[in-house]
Amino acid sequence: QVQLVESGGGLVQVGESLRLSCAASGRTFSNYVAGWFRQAPGKEREFVATINRSGSVTNYADFVKGRFAISRDNAKNTMYLEMNSLKPEDTAVYYCAASLRFSTSRYPPDYEYWGQGTQVTVSS
Repeated sequence: QVQLVESGGGLVQVGESLRLSCAASGRTFSNYVAGWFRQAPGKEREFVATINRSGSVTNYADFVKGRFAISRDNAKNTMYLEMNSLKPEDTAVYYCAASLRFSTSRYPPDYEYWGQGTQVTVSS
């Protein structure tokens, strides 16, 4: 199975940027569709962005369109989430996830593998 480790979270001010990374190990990452999800205190885990195996197809939640960009480098077994124009409501623990399913999904239960999460806090 694949192991996932997120990094790059932190405390930023409104309008600033962060780049999250998700390093995969244990299996060939290009075999997996993948995505980023987030969970704020007291809320359910929610879809942020997904990417297909080759990186040619991406999907975004409406609330991050135009601000966030998902990408992957299969040669480095790494996925990224570039986050710009951050808002206080973006504060959450961000998780990367991967699945052997045929296509990407917006639903967390469809992903078999998860990282431990990285905290992103946006201060006003």
